[in-house]
Amino acid sequence: MKQARRVAWFVVSTVLLCALLGGIYGRQVEATAGSDDSDVKSSLSTFTRIYNIVEENYADPVDPDHTIFGPRYSTLGAIPGALRTLDPHSNFFDPQTFALMREDQEGKYYGVGMTIRTLPGKMGKLNTYVEKPIPGSPAFLAGLRPGDLLQKVNNTPTDGLQVEQVAALLKGPKGTKVHVSVEREGYDQQLNFDIVRDEIAPPSVDVVFMIRPNIAYIRIVKFDENTNDELTEALQNVGEKNLQGLILDLRANPGGVLPEAVEVSDHFLEKDQLIVYHSGRHSPEKRYYATRGDDGNEFPIVVLINRMTASASEIVTGALQDHDRALVIGEPSFGKGLVQNVYQLSENTGLALTTAHYYTPSGRLIQRDYENVSLYDYYYHPELTKPDHAEVRLTDGGREVYGGGGITPDIDVPETKISPVQEMLLQHYAFSEFAKHYLGVHKTIPKDFETTDAVLDDFKQFLEKQKVPLSDVNMTANLGFIKEQIRVELVKMIYGEPEGDKISLSTDPLVLKALDCMPQAKELIVKAKRYIASQTTR
Repeated sequence: MKQARRVAWFVVSTVLLCALLGGIYGRQVEATAGSDDSDVKSSLSTFTRIYNIVEENYADPVDPDHTIFGPRYSTLGAIPGALRTLDPHSNFFDPQTFALMREDQEGKYYGVGMTIRTLPGKMGKLNTYVEKPIPGSPAFLAGLRPGDLLQKVNNTPTDGLQVEQVAALLKGPKGTKVHVSVEREGYDQQLNFDIVRDEIAPPSVDVVFMIRPNIAYIRIVKFDENTNDELTEALQNVGEKNLQGLILDLRANPGGVLPEAVEVSDHFLEKDQLIVYHSGRHSPEKRYYATRGDDGNEFPIVVLINRMTASASEIVTGALQDHDRALVIGEPSFGKGLVQNVYQLSENTGLALTTAHYYTPSGRLIQRDYENVSLYDYYYHPELTKPDHAEVRLTDGGREVYGGGGITPDIDVPETKISPVQEMLLQHYAFSEFAKHYLGVHKTIPKDFETTDAVLDDFKQFLEKQKVPLSDVNMTANLGFIKEQIRVELVKMIYGEPEGDKISLSTDPLVLKALDCMPQAKELIVKAKRYIASQTTR
């Protein structure tokens, strides 16, 4: 009975603690009761009785933390399960996931600067591989490459360890050394690296370049606490005053910190234009305006979105679309119109609770329906939910835009489908594995590397040894794709992922479409001004 009382008290105290800490870590939250709190007391009493029966009679010992909080990264457990009845975005974080979330929001940590992944090796033991060193990081500058097999970290063998365990070995205080031993294809002996840990800030603005004369391409992959500063630097580097066009790529951007979305929008809107507003049952309406403004820059903008463009990236897209500042092309976005406040609880746990809905400047709520869809499909198959276009609003220029089901692009361009042969090669990791093999022999490549006939011959021989089927007919039919993928993977391994991405983006069908649509984006601004002028003279 003591255990049951402890669990019941924890449930109640968690709710109370959430409210008490609201003024410190988030918004002020007031606990309210209905006209009769007997239903609440009855429910808590029922929960206590059920847990007591389970704890006393279950076949195996019951772990209370496991039962209450659930396994990591799951929606099981009493608290996560209760939150899931509210909406898909309210969630409970155990200490480890809470720390990871804060790290992601802050956009920095201390370590060597590389992502790693584990794969089953011999006898089923997990092997840890370098997935990608972050350009400019200590790991990148030391010479670590994608595909390197991590053998030891500070003389601790990594085989059999989970990815979180290896990551913990690599992280540490700034200025401290970590010794890393790796196995690399084409080298007879293990390679050893002494790396000095530093502050690691994975870029949120990761690719910036001039894709055409006076036309810039900028990709934002997330919104953390550094995004606005990174965008400011990116715009300075491409000479925003002389731009004749900008492609802003928000595809697969899951969102992040709301203030950074506001700051990013502020770069492109006129001063005092509304960016976004939100309100909730106990959350007074709050409006965010452009305080700095675009400084008179009127270059046309094309925003790229897809079904995984969500949250903060939808705020930016919606603001630019509603003010006719950008032409939006691609697929309908994810459709997350809910605002979460994160409350820190005891023992470094956290609660992300939906406290408000946000609306685009025209008044659109773009939240997708989640009532009649599984949690898995909600997150990973947003296309299964049909957009609800019942809510119609007008942009500044009088164009119709829609609420519900995400941001509907101005020009709908479905994602390009790859051929079965291309999919097969990607599933076999043919290009990344060949890149490791090729660099094991040739050691390096120039930055302007091209896939020659000799390289293609090596690739065909490699596939034969790996027993990956590719006929001459299929090779010829997919030759352009194969040559580009080989080049991209090799450039990524030596010069970093952004350099490889620049090659891919230069032939990306949606990027090419954006270039074609730049005159249309320019005309959008002209038409909006003409429409606004006509309305004010009536």
